[in-house]
Amino acid sequence: MGIDEVIGDKRQAVIDLAAKHGASNVRVVGSVARGQARPDSDVDLLMTIPSPRSVFDLVGLWLDMKDLLGREVSLIPDSAPDREFMRSVLEDAVPL
Repeated sequence: MGIDEVIGDKRQAVIDLAAKHGASNVRVVGSVARGQARPDSDVDLLMTIPSPRSVFDLVGLWLDMKDLLGREVSLIPDSAPDREFMRSVLEDAVPL
């Protein structure tokens, strides 16, 4: 399963929800972006999350995304310090 099957017509809602929480530049990465997701796969979302953000803000965004998409979600800030990790993540990134 890929982006169309997992996110479908919720693309704009994902973008809007991220913006509501101050995040932008939302991209799908991981198995969903590669079209290899299974029904139990989570959705990995890479996004620009401005600093500073409280843990409560991030948890709110995470919970809202889980509710919207109806599955587990991983939020990955594009400011992650591990350059090798970011390089591998960006190879799969598909902008919404």
